[in-house]
Amino acid sequence: MSARSPRRTAAMCALLVAATGLTACNGLTPGGGTKSAATSGPVSTALPTGNATLTVVSSENAGTTKALAEAFHAKHPNITVDFQYTGPDDYDKSLNLKLSSDNAPDLALLNKLGTTVKGNLVRDLDPYTRAYGWDTKYPSSQLDQWRASDDGKQLGTGHLWAAPAGFSVVGVYYNKEIAAKLGIGVPKTRAEFEAALAKAKAAGELPVQLGNLQGHSSFVVQSIVDSVDGAAKTGDWVNGKQGSTVDTRGGADAATTLSDWAKKGYLPEGANGTDLPGSVAAFTKGSGLFLFDGSWDAQVIDKAAPGKVGFLPFPGADAASKATGIGTSVAYAIPAKSKNPDLAAAFLDFMNTPEAAQIQFSTGFLPVAHADQVKAPANSVMNEVTAAWGKVNTDNGLVNFFANTDATMNDTLTSQGQQLIGGKTTPDAYLAALQADWLKGHQ
Repeated sequence: MSARSPRRTAAMCALLVAATGLTACNGLTPGGGTKSAATSGPVSTALPTGNATLTVVSSENAGTTKALAEAFHAKHPNITVDFQYTGPDDYDKSLNLKLSSDNAPDLALLNKLGTTVKGNLVRDLDPYTRAYGWDTKYPSSQLDQWRASDDGKQLGTGHLWAAPAGFSVVGVYYNKEIAAKLGIGVPKTRAEFEAALAKAKAAGELPVQLGNLQGHSSFVVQSIVDSVDGAAKTGDWVNGKQGSTVDTRGGADAATTLSDWAKKGYLPEGANGTDLPGSVAAFTKGSGLFLFDGSWDAQVIDKAAPGKVGFLPFPGADAASKATGIGTSVAYAIPAKSKNPDLAAAFLDFMNTPEAAQIQFSTGFLPVAHADQVKAPANSVMNEVTAAWGKVNTDNGLVNFFANTDATMNDTLTSQGQQLIGGKTTPDAYLAALQADWLKGHQ
């Protein structure tokens, strides 16, 4: 499934591959390294007064980092940011060699943490977190995706190794015209959401548009699990915390719900043969009251159905429930051999400013912070996406993609989701298969 790379572009590959030790885009070549003196000692938030050059390497091609670099230079004319783009395949294959060389860059986009952390190739950012107050500027669920133990095996805890530069979030798009025609308001609770599905079905409308050829039924499943079990508990499972399980109250609810929706005809008949772009196209043409999808498709949806679509976080048990959302970020690390680590950290801190937020937003990502200050056209669904993103951050509710928990979970989610929708497996067996995969991946 393309949860990690919905459009299979370098930008989305960088964005949606999680901070696991794995990657759906080509894996990084393991590289050697020794503990560098650059990873210890005092740090400074002072910028150089003379001319300086900051070297940034990346496979992000949406223009976000390049635009951020230009804005940083405009603010600090004595600092030149040398942005070096490499296509994702070559970038991933050569990154560890670049990080371990004597001419290492000052910042590098990371698609994963495992080998770079284990090989001592990137710098522990905890001193900069304290110096800049990042632990108070960011919700912990944002930063925890880029934390890992020193051996790179335990994620979500330990030192911070990279800082975010732009996010995605998965939620629920809804067709405003269908909702208005049927007298359906924006659901604020799970019960209201289920009632909307039943009302749409009774009126002859498709309740949920879905393309499951690549396993995107996992968006439905995880949205329910996140909502019922909470972000912290679900995040532990995604991060591989020992003793975690997906066979929880939320897991049982989610698997049973997906099975029930299929039996009730709430999903398209050809869901298992339709990919995500196909389901988006059908949705924008009026097929489906709801669509579980990510912010990366907002611009496509806006263009095809301007002013006709809204967006919301999947609702909880009641209106006071904490908002949750599936998502991850583009993130940059400071190589251990960087010659300008303090300057690199200043650039990372710049990514948390209102100016940077608008750049991130305008180039297709959700802002690291200051979501309430970014602007989109009045009728754009991005305004509702941004509002939902703000709620998720306020409630510290971001959870990494299930597909990113280990190397084979993507395939398991796809095959098991297709079987569950097709009536060829049970909710219990579905959960057992996911947990068996997880156990193999986190031994």
